[in-house]
Amino acid sequence: MRKVVHVAVIVVLLGLFGLNNAFAIHGKEHPKKKAILLVAFGTSVPEAQKVYEKIDEKVRQAFSGEEVRWGYTSDIIRSKLAKEGKSIDSPELALAKLMEENYTHVAVLSLHTIPGAEFHDLNRNAKLYGQMAGGFERILVAWPLLSSHEDMVKVAERIIKHLPAERKPEEVVLLMGHGTEHHPADAVYAAMNQVFQGMDSNVLVATVEGYPALNDLLPQIEKSGAQKAYLVPLMLVAGDHAMNDMAGDEPDSWKSILEAKGLQVVPVLKGTGEYPEVVDVWLDHLRAAFSHF
Repeated sequence: MRKVVHVAVIVVLLGLFGLNNAFAIHGKEHPKKKAILLVAFGTSVPEAQKVYEKIDEKVRQAFSGEEVRWGYTSDIIRSKLAKEGKSIDSPELALAKLMEENYTHVAVLSLHTIPGAEFHDLNRNAKLYGQMAGGFERILVAWPLLSSHEDMVKVAERIIKHLPAERKPEEVVLLMGHGTEHHPADAVYAAMNQVFQGMDSNVLVATVEGYPALNDLLPQIEKSGAQKAYLVPLMLVAGDHAMNDMAGDEPDSWKSILEAKGLQVVPVLKGTGEYPEVVDVWLDHLRAAFSHF
């Protein structure tokens, strides 16, 4: 009886071994096929869209011959664009299409500024496409712009380099970040403010929806005695926040608040995606992920 049981076990094991081999052989039917997915919040502003196009061009030059796709995380932006006849996939749909087209290795570049809630949602969802049956052999999500102290230093140096040439040392530069009040990554903005302060005491970082807020920095701005302030987005594109919350004419815009304090205000409607050297930091993150393929 024992011999019969032993034989049965061996047959089952051999069957499983053969089945595993079948899966391995089946997997080899698909040669390595790599792709890049660029993921941003999205924009419906034509001028901001041009920034995305420049980034797309830069990525295609750096990764010549590789497939490049886009995904927008904002369903509001995607819906708005759809009404205009422009179809942009969510990151999840873009990944599903790549999987259906038998891509085996995918590098996802987060074009967000900090590793906040949207980045972590993207990272978690992307990993599922590598875990499911028939999914990618490997999928990696590259870090967003400000993901280390080294990133912060590089970005700060490059933004300062591109400040308006007419700006005088005693004049304030206030960079607007988005902020994320309910996520730990909000601390990146305070750290970035410290980095800028180490390079130029009159360059400050505040946020729309996090810390530090404009009100937190007003005492320092007033103490500086500056008569003029430049407002600069610390965002990928100069979209709605930059045009309205930063440079708008409403009483609660940064421009209006600073003008009420007696400062001459000069908005600079240019996002970080318009500085090639800053985009290079994102590309370095993408290269680091792609190198594992």
